[in-house]
Amino acid sequence: MLASSCSASEDNSSTQVPTAGSEIPGFEPEAEIARDIDIPWGLGFLPDGAALVAERDTARILRIEQGRPPQEVYRVPGVVAEGEGGLLGLALSPTHADDGYVYAYFTAADDNRIVRFRLDGAPQPIFTGIAKADNHNGGRIAFGPDGMLYAGTGDAEDPDLAQDPTSPNGKILRLTPEGSPAPGNPTTDSPVYSLGHRNVQGLAWDSAGRLFAAEFGQNLFDEINRIEPGRNYGWPAVQGGGGADDGYTDPLLIWTPSEASPSGIAITRDTLYVAALRGKRLWTAPLSAGTTGEPRAVLDGTYGRVRTVTVAPDGALWLTTSNTDGRGDVRDGDDRVLRFPRQNS
Repeated sequence: MLASSCSASEDNSSTQVPTAGSEIPGFEPEAEIARDIDIPWGLGFLPDGAALVAERDTARILRIEQGRPPQEVYRVPGVVAEGEGGLLGLALSPTHADDGYVYAYFTAADDNRIVRFRLDGAPQPIFTGIAKADNHNGGRIAFGPDGMLYAGTGDAEDPDLAQDPTSPNGKILRLTPEGSPAPGNPTTDSPVYSLGHRNVQGLAWDSAGRLFAAEFGQNLFDEINRIEPGRNYGWPAVQGGGGADDGYTDPLLIWTPSEASPSGIAITRDTLYVAALRGKRLWTAPLSAGTTGEPRAVLDGTYGRVRTVTVAPDGALWLTTSNTDGRGDVRDGDDRVLRFPRQNS
């Protein structure tokens, strides 16, 4: 088993170790959709194809679409932006065209929480009590193919919480749209879908409905995990592979934090895309039957830190950079939202 040890947060089996730095020719953006965005984090698409983008520290939600300047459409009240906390993940209701709901995960005065709201109304808390800290707040939320809301949380700098089945921290949660534990969860009346996570900031499903997650390690390995209900992914007892003999589920992919520090992930056309913060690149890996092929890197250093990657309704990839978060080298125009054409592989 690989022992854990200490390091800073986001600067960090059958498991595959990717080859760093190999480039895929021709991966170039079609358009810069927006620039001068303040720490963009969550991103979700409206039915008309425009995007909503969350700014972590300002608590603003911007409407962003090609050819128009960003427009503030909402400001989430009660956001406390400290360290890695603030306005984090966004998700739109699968029936947004009918109900108008937007969901947000954010750091408040006493906790991390999930709320839902309409752009013309006040937010309604639907899940509260996720412990907060300067680091390891998790924050990614997404609706799965089953219509349930999934949330990746962090251990709030208390690793023991990840193994505590009564704590929502260090978990992937599965909730109804109203915020209750979803039917069919591994433990009745519990929101916990999987446990043993350090800091989950990426969630995506493949074409067969299999869930994958990105997780920050400490100073040893970052991970991509295939998430199955009730499984334990080992933190804090193990990082990377080598935990299966002790009942833990090993990751599919591992990186050193300098190569990755993965945040958002996306899957389209049987390819996994992983946004790397400290690694300053986008990792890609083919998917087949729930396993990954050899990963390769694109955009290595091109745009700096990459926070979020999302598949748009038209199949294009949208990326956000994260150079204004205090850990990047700010370039003219940062931070920006980029659109890449629909990929053929």
